[in-house]
Amino acid sequence: MPRDYEAVYIFDSTLEDAAINDKINRFHGMLGAGTPEVTHWGRRQLAYSIGTKENGYYVISRFSAEPGVLPEFERALKLDEGVMRYLITLYEHEVGAPHMSDEELAAAARRDDDDDDED
Repeated sequence: MPRDYEAVYIFDSTLEDAAINDKINRFHGMLGAGTPEVTHWGRRQLAYSIGTKENGYYVISRFSAEPGVLPEFERALKLDEGVMRYLITLYEHEVGAPHMSDEELAAAARRDDDDDDED
C-alpha cells in the first residue's frame, strides 16, 4: 500500500538547474509511482556551513511510494555527490491548525465578540 512522503533535498549550489532537474527525475523514477509534486526554492544560504559550502539549492517534493523502495532510494541519495543533505518524512497532513467547519468558525467568531464586550 503506497504512502505519502515529503522530501527536502539540498543540492550543491554550483550545479546547473538542468543537472538538478535530471537528478530529481532520476531519483523519482526509482520510486515507480506517479508524478511527484516538486517545488524549487532555489539557491539559498545554509543555516550552517556544510564543509566548505555556505549555499545550497533547495527542492521540496511530495510523492507516493511503497515503503519497500525507500532504502534503495535513500542509498542513491547518499551516493550522489551533488546531494548535500536530504530528509524524507511521512506526509500526513498540512502543517497548521486543523480545518474548521462553517459552524465552528461562526461559534469562534461569537466567542471573540463576547470577549470584546467585556472590556
